[in-house]
Amino acid sequence: MSHILIVEDDPRISSFIVKGLKSAGYTSTLIDEGRSAYALAKVSDFDLIILDVGLPGMDGFTIMKSLRAEGITTPIIMLTARDSVSDTLEGLENGANDYMTKPFQFAELLARIRLRLLDTSREETTASTLSHRNLELNVLTRQVTVNGRNAELTSREFALLETFMRHKNQVLSREQLLGQVWGMDFDPNSNIVDVYIRALRKKIGDDYIATVRGAGYRFV
Repeated sequence: MSHILIVEDDPRISSFIVKGLKSAGYTSTLIDEGRSAYALAKVSDFDLIILDVGLPGMDGFTIMKSLRAEGITTPIIMLTARDSVSDTLEGLENGANDYMTKPFQFAELLARIRLRLLDTSREETTASTLSHRNLELNVLTRQVTVNGRNAELTSREFALLETFMRHKNQVLSREQLLGQVWGMDFDPNSNIVDVYIRALRKKIGDDYIATVRGAGYRFV
């Protein structure tokens, strides 16, 4: 499960984000002061940081610049009331992966979180063999084994399974899976993803791909 650091000093906004992330299947840690957030972000292995700019103690731009200067590449989404072009450029040019202004819709924030997590997955994308529990996938030989037995997958099923294995425990929406596996060649309203997931479950087992109602699927 992805762990997100929320750095926000407005209790109404932070409570709103925490509740929304919990409903979407993420865990979060909330910090409302800049220096404490910076100290924690340096030593903890967060998957993503949601960072306000106007913070007591240390502002968000300084936190981000300092983290990037120390080689910390954790994805950062700036979330701020500062909506000028100069502020946006300062954020993006100094290491932010995304920049959102307040007020905002949580659905949009969630979509951006999922995209950033997908783009910057901690999995080693060049690994030739991916393993999880009793499942093993070899990218070079295109072979999949479950409990030591070969599973015969179509090319699309293989691509779908590889996507899941490179993003374990992340909630992937149908739209994200369409983009990764089908290249958005299909109508977003198509049930093609659901059809292939049913087929994949029959071949590797029902307990690897969990359905997250209203959000998508998670590889567990």
